[in-house]
Amino acid sequence: MRWLPSWRVVVASLALVAAVGVGLFAAAYASISVPEPDDFAQAETTEVYYADGETLMGAFAEYDRRSVDFATLPEHVGNAVVASEDRTFWENRGVDLRGITRALWNNLRGRPTQGGSTITQQYVERYFMGTTTTYTGKFKEAILAIKINNQMEKEEILGSYLNTIYFGRGAYGIEVAAQKYFGKPAAELTVSESALLAGIIPSPSNWDPRIDPEMAESRWNRVLDLMVEDGWLSQEERDTQQFPETIEFTPANTFAGPTGYLLDLVRTELDEKAGISAAEIDTAGLRIVTTIEKPRQDAAVAAVDNLPDDRPENNRVGLVSMDPATGRIVALYGGPDFVEQPRNAVTQDRAQGGSTFKPFTLIAALEDGASLRDQYESYTPMEIEGYDVPVNNYDSVNRGSIDLVRATQDSVNTVYVQLNVEYGPARTVEVAEKLGIPADTPGLIDSPSNVLGPASPRAIDTLRAYGTIASGGVRHEPYIVDQVEDSNGNTRYRGSSEGERVVDADVIANATYAMESVVQGGSGKTASELGRPAAGKTGSSQSYRSAWFAGFVPQLVTVVNMYQVGPNGEEEELTGFGGVRIVAGGTWPTRIWTDYMKVALEGVEVQDFPEPVIAPPSRTPSPSPTTPSPTPSPTPEETPTPEPTATPTEPGNRPQPTTEPTEPLPEPTETTPGNSGGAPGQVKP
Repeated sequence: MRWLPSWRVVVASLALVAAVGVGLFAAAYASISVPEPDDFAQAETTEVYYADGETLMGAFAEYDRRSVDFATLPEHVGNAVVASEDRTFWENRGVDLRGITRALWNNLRGRPTQGGSTITQQYVERYFMGTTTTYTGKFKEAILAIKINNQMEKEEILGSYLNTIYFGRGAYGIEVAAQKYFGKPAAELTVSESALLAGIIPSPSNWDPRIDPEMAESRWNRVLDLMVEDGWLSQEERDTQQFPETIEFTPANTFAGPTGYLLDLVRTELDEKAGISAAEIDTAGLRIVTTIEKPRQDAAVAAVDNLPDDRPENNRVGLVSMDPATGRIVALYGGPDFVEQPRNAVTQDRAQGGSTFKPFTLIAALEDGASLRDQYESYTPMEIEGYDVPVNNYDSVNRGSIDLVRATQDSVNTVYVQLNVEYGPARTVEVAEKLGIPADTPGLIDSPSNVLGPASPRAIDTLRAYGTIASGGVRHEPYIVDQVEDSNGNTRYRGSSEGERVVDADVIANATYAMESVVQGGSGKTASELGRPAAGKTGSSQSYRSAWFAGFVPQLVTVVNMYQVGPNGEEEELTGFGGVRIVAGGTWPTRIWTDYMKVALEGVEVQDFPEPVIAPPSRTPSPSPTTPSPTPSPTPEETPTPEPTATPTEPGNRPQPTTEPTEPLPEPTETTPGNSGGAPGQVKP
């Protein structure tokens, strides 16, 4: 006869197993502590705004997530998720024993794998542990879920879950999901929209309506039916629901288009000035407000986009605009598409400055006692000490003896080279540097030719220098980041630029007076369309490889440069377009500058520049210069081509650069970018 255990033995055995189980559970509960949140779970999207602090410019994220307060969400958002993912959520202790047992039994019998995880367990998995499939991992997950359930309110758990879960379309959290699927914040989600998002949680990439609309609608119906069963929705409300339409989804590239150059510059400035690393930018959920003003930025892009359609594909334009009183960059065009052309035309690429360097020589001379009324011979060609070939003016016109205002207006090379030799090329370098041209700029050397601009600055460097002139001699460092806040609203960084006076205000007033003549009647006359006081200088390089206009009104300074890139990245001669045969500073760069400034200055008070304090002439015109044995200097690699005399023909309905009727505009300098020094050539304004 076979022995059978008595019921007492069975009960005792079961009690022993239960006791051991309870003991093991108690030991595990005591030994397993809640870990630090996973970096992935805490990663938040950093948002970048225009200067108004409201208009979004872009975002940085390893994972696109923006957390929201659960209290701001409609009740039906949470109800839909609870109905779909964990119907016992509000009653269970973090785990659902019946669900776990059912899932385990089905899995052991070889039936399709089933999940028995509660919302709390899913939250633990995503926020603390990462995905786990082992029984040991699931046991630890359950222990942590119970602990979390004891430590946190249910609303807090559900809110954290909603901010953590993946919804497809690159969206982490309910807020980004609402934007990606419906183009609205989560606080505005309807019952129908909430049911769709809740239904696709188990497999969002496969059940997205754009991927599998039938499955998406099936899941949507399931959620609504469960909401009715659980009392979250009446049958009458259920019957009125219609399957929601989702918006078109196109994977976005943060850096696409002209805005990409701004965002890249923001990252660089945060790293260099604020000490905020790339990793923190991408995960810390920062709120960044820039100095870029949206209307002015749009005007900058439009001014370049409005160029004629026959503009060569390898033609490059940079535009940057700044408040000279603060250093705040208000607009920047670094190119058409950062993804396609990642080099920033404003902050990275260089081009010969040409005659934009003449004001530096003028300021140096004024500092050393020169007067705007000083007279110089202007005939051409002219032999000048320090050159081994004659200096030429662009138009071969002998203007006789003229003062420095006229020489600035007409960009007379022979006068400016004499001025540079008289006061010293080293002083031109010194002034250029203290105004804002970096000392390591290629071609910036102590040479008589430096007044003609063989040096190759970046547009941002020229902006800094001309900004110093516009501010009356106070130099400010350009910056693009205004303020950074952390995810809790605490200020992490404030951008600013402490001004430093580097030139006497009276000297700057006199130089500005001379530069106004460029706009009033010189190569920058197109800029007079503004109808307000403006000053500036055009510039073009040897063989028209680059063209500039740098100009300002008292409240705003803007620099535009144009250059052309060859097949191997080399700088090549600008190809004419839009009816303009030779592209020089007074053509398209001045046109772009003017079109931008017209919009940028809308509503801005018209202000006059400070009155100049013009001293009596400090010198008597000397006889025509002669050349003793000249100091050898590098000869130009090529002779600049003559200036065209015809007015450009109008290309369709597009705006055209205007020219002074009696004087052509372009102005090549004597050397190519990067060459040290140079000999005289025929330099155009």
